[in-house]
Amino acid sequence: MARFTLPRDLYFGPNAMAELKCLKGYKKAFIVTGGSSMKRTGFLDKLVNILKETGLETRIYEGVEPDPSIERVYDGAKAMREFEPDVIVAIGGGSPMDAAKAMWIFYEYPDKTFEDIKTPFTMPKLRQKAIFVAIPSTSGTASEVTAFSVITDYSTGIKYPLADFEITPDIAILDTEIPLTMPKKLTAHTGMDALTHAIEAYVATARSEFSDPLALKAISDIFDSLVDSYNGDSEARGKIHIAQCLAGMAFSNALLGIAHSLAHKTGAVFKIPHGCCNAILLPNVIQYNSRVCMERYAQIARFVGLPGATDKQLVNSLVDAVRDLNKKLGIAQTYKENGVSKSDFKANCEFIAENAVLDPCTASNPRATDKDEMLRVLTCSYYGEDVTF
Repeated sequence: MARFTLPRDLYFGPNAMAELKCLKGYKKAFIVTGGSSMKRTGFLDKLVNILKETGLETRIYEGVEPDPSIERVYDGAKAMREFEPDVIVAIGGGSPMDAAKAMWIFYEYPDKTFEDIKTPFTMPKLRQKAIFVAIPSTSGTASEVTAFSVITDYSTGIKYPLADFEITPDIAILDTEIPLTMPKKLTAHTGMDALTHAIEAYVATARSEFSDPLALKAISDIFDSLVDSYNGDSEARGKIHIAQCLAGMAFSNALLGIAHSLAHKTGAVFKIPHGCCNAILLPNVIQYNSRVCMERYAQIARFVGLPGATDKQLVNSLVDAVRDLNKKLGIAQTYKENGVSKSDFKANCEFIAENAVLDPCTASNPRATDKDEMLRVLTCSYYGEDVTF
C-alpha cells in the first residue's frame, strides 16, 4: 500500500502569514530562525506580533547556521524543553526549518539519540507536546511540506537526510512577499534545487499518480519563471515560491534519487551550497538514469515543449535545457569550475561515492548503482564530461 501525506493546512499568497490567527487556543510558540535576514527585513517582528495578537507567548531561537549540526539540534531541543511550547514555528530557509523539525523530535523524546532516528521512517509518534508550523523564506527546499530534514554530522563530514512522515509540518505558510528579499545567487541555487526535486520525483521508484502531476507542474513553472525570478521579477518570484512547494509535495511522497545522494555528500565535503551541487549533478544524473527510464524523461521534455522526434532526442534536449538554465543563472556547470581543486577532489571522491551509495535517496533512484558507478557520475560532474555508461 502506498501513502501520500501533506500538511493539514497550507496558506499561500501575499500576507499569508496573517492567517496564523488560526492558532487561537494555543499558549506558547517557540520560533526557530536562522541568521539576521528575517529580522532585518521585518518579517520576524511581523510573525511575533501576529502570534502575540493571537494570544501566544513567544520565544525566539536565533542563529541556526546553514547545514545545521547535530549539536545545534540538541541545543534547540534543550531550549524547547525549558520553554515548553505547544506550537513550534520555523521561519527562514531550509536550514532553520530542518533544524526545527529535528529539535521537535528531541523536545518530545529527550531520551532519544541521533542514532535512534537517522534510519528512514523509524521515528516515534510526534504531536504529543506541540504542532509544527513552517514559513519558508527561500524558494527551493520545500521543507514546509516535506517529510525530510537534513542534518550534518561535522565529526564525520556526512549529511544525513532524516525521513519520516511524522515530521511533515502541520501548517505551511507560503507568504509570497517573503522571497522577494532573496539575493540573486540564492534565488538561482534554491530554484535549481526545486527543479532537481521535481525531476527526480517524476522518475523515482515511489512515484505515483498523485505525485506525477505535481512534479510536472513544478518543472513547467520553474522552466517558465526561474530566469525572470532571478532577474528580479516579483510576479515570477511568487510563481517560483509556489512551484518549489509543488515540487516538495511531489518528492516528499515519491522520494528522490542520486543527484541528491551526491549533493548531500559533496556539499558537506566541498562546502558548496546544496542547490549549486544539484545544478551541477542534474544533467549527468539524467544521462545516467536515462538507460532505464528514458521514456519518463522524454515525457518531461514533451510537457515543457522541448524539441525531439525520439525519446533519445528529447532526453538530450532536457539535458541541454538544464545546462542552459544553469548558464542563464550564472551557475558554473562543474565542481572544478566551482573551485574544487583536483587534489581535493581526488582526496575525497571515493569517500563521497561510498557514502552517497548509503544515502537514503539512493534507494529510490530509478537505476540501481554502486560505489564505482557513483564515482564515475561524480567524476563526470567534476570534469564536465557526458555520462555514457
